[in-house]
Amino acid sequence: MQNPNHYVIIMAGGIGSRFWPMSRASFPKQFHDILGTGHTLIQETFNRFASFIPTENIYVVTNDRYYDLVKEQLPALTDNQILLEPVGRNTAPCVAYAAYKINKINPNAVFVVAPSDHLILREEVFKEKILLGLNACDSDDIIMTLGINPTRPDTGYGYIQFIEDEENRGYYKVKTFAEKPNLEVAKSFLQSGDYVWNAGIFLFSAKTILKSFDEHLPEVAEQFAVIKDHYYTEGEKDAISNTYSSCMSISMDYGIMEKAQNVHVIPGEFGWSDLGTWGSVHSNSDKDFHQNAVQGEIIAYESFNNMIKTTREDKIVVIKGLEGMIIVDTEDALLVCKKEDEQFIKTIVGDLKSSKGEPYV
Repeated sequence: MQNPNHYVIIMAGGIGSRFWPMSRASFPKQFHDILGTGHTLIQETFNRFASFIPTENIYVVTNDRYYDLVKEQLPALTDNQILLEPVGRNTAPCVAYAAYKINKINPNAVFVVAPSDHLILREEVFKEKILLGLNACDSDDIIMTLGINPTRPDTGYGYIQFIEDEENRGYYKVKTFAEKPNLEVAKSFLQSGDYVWNAGIFLFSAKTILKSFDEHLPEVAEQFAVIKDHYYTEGEKDAISNTYSSCMSISMDYGIMEKAQNVHVIPGEFGWSDLGTWGSVHSNSDKDFHQNAVQGEIIAYESFNNMIKTTREDKIVVIKGLEGMIIVDTEDALLVCKKEDEQFIKTIVGDLKSSKGEPYV
């Protein structure tokens, strides 16, 4: 039986520039079927939570330019469940908007906040961990986050260090948050056994998170509290527009998580990937005998370990003698680069914005 006090806030306002040329400012990656499953990433996220959270309690926070995309891909949502930001202000204002709004109709709400573009392969394990966190946050004045048991010394993720708990509750008090480390530091984290990857998924009750905003981000708290009478009314859009025009841009990690003393983490292994790059898509896609991950009409000769995607149904892509490449072909752009250089894609997008303008980014 689903708990009527359980809510989901799906963050879906990012642009996903590292997925250029498929992901664009006008049509970012969360609205694409990146993995070729038949569902977009935001649809996968919605369906995952809808299996155990009431549909009417699933909220999406996104940029107002993506309203039509959300309505098209998630038709079950009402307009009151689609929270539109006039401008991006990072994750803390995003969470504050949703938390203060939902608190107006249900002060007993307990939230999970999750990105719209992550991959979860072991969904039953994920559900178990989320419900553990929601129930713990409902019972105690704590903030929870999910941590991924690291499988390698990855330098691309933030880390969370935790303190062992003899009570065997399944979650642990957080000692510290660590930025993306260099390789040697990442190796030491892995060897210590008390670090997990930071998945960027948060859980808390309405009471706890509103108190945390009051304590750690009082300016943000005041801005979203003062407009409480406008939530769920026709005046909400204008009130939010005025609020965001002066609201600071700050992440949940910097604004709340690293300051609060009541943060806990649930370690887990549920087939998680943040799908942050084309390389991560390659790692999580089905591959042929030569380790090529292909989506579309692709013919590969003597080619190995490539990520190849075409969005054109009327076009065949043929490659020969390539290894370790990313090849993405869209209607108006073609990307060819080495997998090891995929972080350079953000630079490419910046250069294109300066030289070619909005249509290409």
